[in-house]
Amino acid sequence: MEAILKLSLLLIVLSILATVFRLVRGPSVPDRVQALDMLGFLIISTTAIFTIFIRSTAFFEVILLIGILSFISTVAFARFIERGYAIDRKSD
Repeated sequence: MEAILKLSLLLIVLSILATVFRLVRGPSVPDRVQALDMLGFLIISTTAIFTIFIRSTAFFEVILLIGILSFISTVAFARFIERGYAIDRKSD
């Protein structure tokens, strides 16, 4: 089981490197936003596998927090791409 977890972490680290390459070199802004969302998912996966590897439940809140922040940032970036701004400021 330990070998499978180590192999999983290695493959996820390789995926993170490929995602960072796409984030830096992405041909367009939507590609970079998608890479950023993928990076959040990979960080969540890495944290979950590491939690299983050390046999602890200490990082479950961290996984939840990263998931919420990843979702909010993806929505904000998508709104920025669509409208040109992320937060509606109504001035009277």
